[in-house]
Amino acid sequence: MTTRFDRVFRELERPFAWLDFDALDNNITTVHNACGEKNIRLATKSVRSVEILRYLQKTLPNVTGFMTFTAAETIFLLHQHFDDLLLGYPVMEEAAVRQLLHFVKEGKTVTFMVDKQEHVEFLAELGQELGVRARVCIDINVSNDFKLLYFGTKRSSLHSLELLTLFLEYIKNQPFIEVVGAMGYEAQIAGVGNRPANTVKGRIIEVMQLQAKKQVTQFRRLAIAHVKAYFPNLRFVNGGGSGSMAYTAQQKEVTEITVGSAFYAPALFDQFTHLQLEKAAGFALRVTRKPEKNIVVCHGGGYTASGAISIDRLPVFYEPTFFSYLSLEGVGEVQTPVKVNRKKVNVGDTLYFRHAKAGELCERFQVLHGIRGDKYIGTYTTYRGDGQCFL
Repeated sequence: MTTRFDRVFRELERPFAWLDFDALDNNITTVHNACGEKNIRLATKSVRSVEILRYLQKTLPNVTGFMTFTAAETIFLLHQHFDDLLLGYPVMEEAAVRQLLHFVKEGKTVTFMVDKQEHVEFLAELGQELGVRARVCIDINVSNDFKLLYFGTKRSSLHSLELLTLFLEYIKNQPFIEVVGAMGYEAQIAGVGNRPANTVKGRIIEVMQLQAKKQVTQFRRLAIAHVKAYFPNLRFVNGGGSGSMAYTAQQKEVTEITVGSAFYAPALFDQFTHLQLEKAAGFALRVTRKPEKNIVVCHGGGYTASGAISIDRLPVFYEPTFFSYLSLEGVGEVQTPVKVNRKKVNVGDTLYFRHAKAGELCERFQVLHGIRGDKYIGTYTTYRGDGQCFL
């Protein structure tokens, strides 16, 4: 399976990160088909490369803008001539937000995420100081509380119509705030795979997600109708993620779907039975030791993903049939021992891996080395390669 990689990348020093454009293009088509007529907002945290963001924007129809993850990153992208940037999370960094509001005065479209009075007060004060209205998106919590289990993410405080009403009453009287959007992100559907290592857990997740979809559909529609009663001219309603594209595309109240991870198709998305994505990005390590007949040691490899610590946060092998980690060592900062099954591997050979989460791979490497077909097509800088580090 990796003969093509070995041939094309033979001159590169290891470790390096790779990007398979054939797989990327197929994933772009999959995303387009799954999202249907909905607009698509690109999640920058899952891409983390200016050049690849531009490629996606150019190649994918219906791109309406970008969802960023920090104020500093948003400023960086504005300097790179991107526009229509929605900060996916509330930010409280005064100097950076002041810069963003200057961009707004100059005609750029920047939208801030809010769900608490403190967020609004902060933005309104700076808006008044600079004489500009801050555009905001109201983040509605559509997680499910099944009493014995909270299914979703702990993010927005607006988890009921009562709390939403109080917030809307407060925000409607703010002259330097303009409500332009609302978001209801169904993380329990978009970010939780139904095929984990534990089969029993997988069945439970499937049942819970079926129930969650019904509740999310009902509550989000009511909540958006409620927001529109106060602010009838909403520019967008954001929802979804890579794991819930087909479901979100059917939701009438949603006007745009945020997608990011689906393009690189990281290892965590192997756990989604309904997604037909191709392995598009990963990294390569050199085999430098062979202490036993069926054990080799790679130089580097400790690229563990964020989130609750578990085995699914480790990188996976591009060819999982032939390789496995040692339970007592796992992946290491400077070396990773690997058990080899039914394959000949020698010192000097290369093993190929995929990161568990999409954009976090780019935090480890300055460039992505591109391949299309059997040809090397050059390098594409990551945020790190551009000298940037945001979180």
